[in-house]
Amino acid sequence: MSTPALAATTPPSGSAPDWPAPPPRASSADRLPPQPVLPRVKVLHVITRMLGGAGGNTLLSSMGMDPDRYEMWIAGGPGGELWDRARAAGVRTVEIPEFRHVLTPADIRVLWRLIRLIRRERFTVVHTHSAKGGFLGRLAARLCRTPVVVHTFHGLSFHDRMPLGRRRIYHGLERVTRRLAHRYLAVAPRVARQVVEERLAPAGSVHVVPSAVELASIPDGFEPAARRALGVPPGMKLIGTVGRIDTQKAPLDFVRMAAAVQEVFPDTAFVMIGDGPLAGDVRRLAAELGVEIRLTGHRPDAAALVAGLDVFVITSLYEGLGRALTEALAAARPVVATAVNGVPDLVEHGATGLLTRPDDREDLVRAVGWLLEHPSEAAAMGRQGRDRVRAAFAPEDMCARLDACYRELLGLPGIRPAGPAPTAQRTVTSTDAVPVPTS
Repeated sequence: MSTPALAATTPPSGSAPDWPAPPPRASSADRLPPQPVLPRVKVLHVITRMLGGAGGNTLLSSMGMDPDRYEMWIAGGPGGELWDRARAAGVRTVEIPEFRHVLTPADIRVLWRLIRLIRRERFTVVHTHSAKGGFLGRLAARLCRTPVVVHTFHGLSFHDRMPLGRRRIYHGLERVTRRLAHRYLAVAPRVARQVVEERLAPAGSVHVVPSAVELASIPDGFEPAARRALGVPPGMKLIGTVGRIDTQKAPLDFVRMAAAVQEVFPDTAFVMIGDGPLAGDVRRLAAELGVEIRLTGHRPDAAALVAGLDVFVITSLYEGLGRALTEALAAARPVVATAVNGVPDLVEHGATGLLTRPDDREDLVRAVGWLLEHPSEAAAMGRQGRDRVRAAFAPEDMCARLDACYRELLGLPGIRPAGPAPTAQRTVTSTDAVPVPTS
């Protein structure tokens, strides 16, 4: 499948269309023959699970497109509140019961269901996400000869901490489908670079489109009400994290950090917003170390609660970009994050937060302690992080870039940028030094 050349496809605010503006009508509308209603472009997003950062990205990518131009669909595995939000926004949804995160023989049925869906609805664009969703979705779209196939890398599906056999399987699946899409997108420059280095997509076909967050629902600074909602009394410092409590997020590293920090800063509280299979392990280790960790479970208002933190921490062992991290920066929170995958594209050490090595408790404790000891500098980092995220991660900007991408691949009249955009799509080759988006 050939890869179309990249055009200037990022439409900043105030850009002018390539197509000339229409002249006035020669007669009133009631005297003219009726204008035909043009069919909308049908787009199907395929994702394994409507959860986490990839699920949120898929939701916003579907909700934010012009309904007069696009008919949006999502197909994927069942479960999660994001499905209800998609339906409430008018997005057509197809939950496939056999669609699971792990590899199973039932994947053959999932592939067949996708093929039947694509053939029945005759989608113009199939846009895939995640490892299994990307593999099955791209393969189904190829078999159905879908005109445009796009895949977004939210991170790599394999990593060094994965068993070698499983890593090879996921790497092989990604390689098999590397030529089954017309365009590849990545949520961060470093993710795009890794994709090219691992030969998961042809050089020149990967473009960076930052993954948006719902800025309108996130306070742009410290919010005392959020702290009260978490049950933390005034006068205490509050350190917290948001995310699924599983192996990827290394939640036990957060507990060990909390115990060490509390020895030096006794008037400090700790909170973990989220749930997952390691929640019981977190409680047991916290009791063993004598530190209290508030576990809130899943909270749909997590993005707003982050505004009550003094320091936001992520301890992930691998992370495409980090949706919760982006939301914390949007709320001007000082952050400490592990320097993995696309995270350093978002957190510049000493400018928008502090970076630490993954699985390094001393490094983590040192960084959190530094922010607590230097509140003025911490606040400055939070403000700079907020300004950067709010300038580059708005849903309307992401959807404008997707619209331009689809238009270009379909050969439709596009948008001519009026000037350089801060997070313009760009092609990544094996020799590119990819710039970090700047405001």
